Amino acid sequence: MALLITEECINCDLCPAECPNEAISMGDDVYQINAARCTECVGHYDEPNCMAVCPVECIEKDPAHNETLDQLAEKYAAMYA
Repeated sequence: MALLITEECINCDLCPAECPNEAISMGDDVYQINAARCTECVGHYDEPNCMAVCPVECIEKDPAHNETLDQLAEKYAAMYA
């Protein structure tokens, strides 16, 4: 499942630098996560780095992009093949 940044985001600028897949960019009002690039850090870390550094805990699983760990691993492998 890709991740989603909610409207509670304070644009602290911490998460984009922590994303190894470069999936986070500035949206109209708050940062956004590109679901096609988000692997929840599978292939890189044990947990999503963006969630770990977020001071307001505004990053959550995106129910619109439900993926298993195997699917996230396949996405990672395809991006870094």
